[in-house]
Amino acid sequence: MEILRLKDILKSKGITGKDLAEKVDVTPASISNIVQGNSFPKPELLLKISDVLDVDVRELFFPTKDFTPLNGFIEINNEVHRVKSLDDLKRIINIISPTK
Repeated sequence: MEILRLKDILKSKGITGKDLAEKVDVTPASISNIVQGNSFPKPELLLKISDVLDVDVRELFFPTKDFTPLNGFIEINNEVHRVKSLDDLKRIINIISPTK
């Protein structure tokens, strides 16, 4: 069972496993084993990886429940709003259709 989304994240960010390995100071083989699900990194390495990839550490994991994390942008009236939580979404909905 795959736990980490590292392969997808690396692809979407255009970063190779070798590049990531250099930036987090491990061997390319270590990153390859993590990406393939053959080993699991220590928490300290997970934090380094999330920092290098500029993602929240939670985004490195596949969800375990029927939940899709919010992460995106919405443009309203020529203003761009980031959506990372339900509170963000509620705030934006209130901009579109204010409650009275």
